[in-house]
Amino acid sequence: MAREFSRTQRIAEQVQRDLAQLIQFEVKDPRMGMVTISHVKVTKDLGYADVYVTVMPLGDQDEAESIAASLHVLRQASGFLRRELARQIKLRVMPQLRFHFDESVERGRQLHSLIEKAARELREKERTDEE
Repeated sequence: MAREFSRTQRIAEQVQRDLAQLIQFEVKDPRMGMVTISHVKVTKDLGYADVYVTVMPLGDQDEAESIAASLHVLRQASGFLRRELARQIKLRVMPQLRFHFDESVERGRQLHSLIEKAARELREKERTDEE
């Protein structure tokens, strides 16, 4: 019988939980928007952890600028974050952190709006056909 979760999945989930708290409470940079960690993928050899984030802009920042600034801040703080994670999670090797913007949330929003638009047009067409 195969295991339900592999070791790398469990490590990825723990990294996601701890990293979210570290970013929220320890990284104090005004350039960074509201960052949410949507997914962490750890390689089998624990060499790298790909961290996928979504960013909500703060204030009057443009969304693209906010994403770029937040990713820059996270990449600059990756050494600090990795060190703090190593203190919290007892592993022989702590993966290198690589931050990426998660485009799947934005893509989902776009698909949802397209579906809503198509449904609205279909309802309007049905109304005009009935009349």
